[in-house]
Parts: sequence; C-alpha cells; structure tokens
Amino acid sequence: MRKHYIDNLRNLTILLLFPVHTLMIWNDFGTKFYIWQAENKLLSTLIVSVNTWFMPILFVLAGISARYSLNNRSNKEFIIQRIYKLFIPFLCGMIFLVPFQTLFARKFFDNYNGGLLAHWKYFFSHCTDFSGYDGAFTPGQLWFILFLFIISMCSLMIFRWIPYSKVIKKIEKFPIWGILLLFIPIGLMYYLGNFGGFSLGKDWALFLIGYYFLSSDIIMDKLEKKIKVLSVLWFVGIITLVLMYYNFSYYGDWGVHFIGWCSILFLLAFGRKFLNKRTKFTQYFNHASYPIYILHQSILVALAYYMVQVIDSLLLQVLSVGIGSFVLTVLAYHLIRWIPVVRKMIGI
Repeated sequence: MRKHYIDNLRNLTILLLFPVHTLMIWNDFGTKFYIWQAENKLLSTLIVSVNTWFMPILFVLAGISARYSLNNRSNKEFIIQRIYKLFIPFLCGMIFLVPFQTLFARKFFDNYNGGLLAHWKYFFSHCTDFSGYDGAFTPGQLWFILFLFIISMCSLMIFRWIPYSKVIKKIEKFPIWGILLLFIPIGLMYYLGNFGGFSLGKDWALFLIGYYFLSSDIIMDKLEKKIKVLSVLWFVGIITLVLMYYNFSYYGDWGVHFIGWCSILFLLAFGRKFLNKRTKFTQYFNHASYPIYILHQSILVALAYYMVQVIDSLLLQVLSVGIGSFVLTVLAYHLIRWIPVVRKMIGI
C-alpha cells in the first residue's frame, strides 16, 4: 500500500523552494544570490524558520522511498532507475539549465553583455566557490540530485553489508528519546564532505536513517503517539531559532541539527496522521514536482533579473518573483512533457 503522506510531504517541500529562493534575493547570510538586492533581516529570518529541515527532509523521504523501492527491484534495476531518474537529468541540467541562470548573475553584477554561448564557455572554464553567484561553475539547484545519486549508489553496499531484515527488530525497540538522539550522528556527519554548508555526510546520514528507521511502521507509530511532544519541541525550537537569528544573527550548528531533526520527526508524524491520503494535489504533483524542482531556479533567477529592475515596491517584487516563477515553471513543465527527448532530460 502506497504511503501518500511521503508523496505529500515531498511535494509540499519542493513547492516551498519558490518562496525560499525568492527571499534569497534579500538574504543577509554574508553571501549573495544570483540576483541580490540588499540585506533584509525579516526576510532572511523567514528563510531561517524553515531552513533547518526543508532540504534535509527530502533526503529522509528519499531513504524511506529507497527501502520500498528495493522491495520491488533488484540492485541492478535500482541502479538503472537511478541513472535515468537522477544522473541523466543532472548532466542535462548542468549543460542547459544552470549556465543559463549564472548568465543572469553576470549580467546583474558585472553588466555582462555577451551571448549565451560565450558565457557557456566561461561557465565551464571558471571555478571559484561553487555558488555560481559570480557566474562561474556551480551545480546550482542540481546539487541535491548529484548528492542523492552518489548517496544512493554508495548506500547499496551498506544495504548488502547490513540487510534491513537483520537489524529491523533491534531498531524497532528504540524508545522515542533514542530516536530523538539520532541528531547526534547526523550532526557529526555534517563535517564529512562539507562543501560550503552543503554536507554530503549529513545528507547520507539522513538517507540511511530514513531507510532503516523511519520506513518502519512501528517506529512511525511511536512518533505518531508522541506527536504532541514533537509539536512542542518543533514549535519551541523554531521560535527560539527565529528570535536568536533576528536579534543576534545566531545560527549555531548543533542547535540547527537538533531543531531540524525535531522538525523532521514532527512533520513525518503530522503527515502520517493528517496527510496520508491521495488527492488531486497528490496525483498532479507526484508527476510534476521533480521536473518543477529541476526547472524552478533557472526560471526564478531569469524572472527576478527583470522584476527587481522594473518594480520599486519590495512587496510587489517578492510577490511577482515568487508567484510569477511558480506559474512560469508549471507552464514550462506542461510544455516539456509533450516533447519526448526533453522529457527524459528532466526525469519525467
């Protein structure tokens, strides 16, 4: 039986990228964005309020989904599926999409007037901090797909070494406090393969915990029974983090790991209790969310380049970029889905 709450949480999280990446245009994190206007503490704090969990939960959900996928696929079939679903869209996106958004970064910051082809050559011949905010090489939003592909391939060796069936009985004996304490190995893994705050180690830990722990109905039953406790931990943690950041610009690693983990556990319990149903939203975005993820940032950056120059009001800038990029991305998805070759390039 398909667990629809996993689909719904994944879809909602991907849609959250539109407001988050829109607000990045006004971030005060000490770095810029492809299009950047000015530091705005309030808008930056809104990003902080969800930043602890909204990408990490995607790796947890991917780990859970991998466990169910391997119930119905051999390792070979799983590898082939990941190549088509992850690796090919990553390569195609790196060639056709990401250079396009870094072009607008160069136009915005450096008044670049050259063409796309000249910039394409520049993109693949210049490497700085991998952010791409200066127009140089970056994986852009495709870092998630690259990480997930690497993690999926490497995890197959772990699944063979530590079969799920051999450890699940011990795992299911974990008390709720033991599950909460899993933020410690997650935090420790943060320092492994850390690229400017994007941690391959932490994301791998989240994936494995999703696979071994959170795919278990018994573990999820325990979380659902403690949903009130988890909601308090989530609410108090997020409010504390928001106040600390807004007033003191504090965003400490271990506090982030703990609050993010509590948030993920609460959202999983909440989703299982209230979102475990198939709706028209589920049916539509189960097909659309992945290509929307791949396309969204390139379209958002291009739109923002023009909107921030022709609109003076901050509120109208935020709304036009956020809503406009969503509408244009959905329209692009509907156009692309009818082109067979391009469909495969973005994982449809």
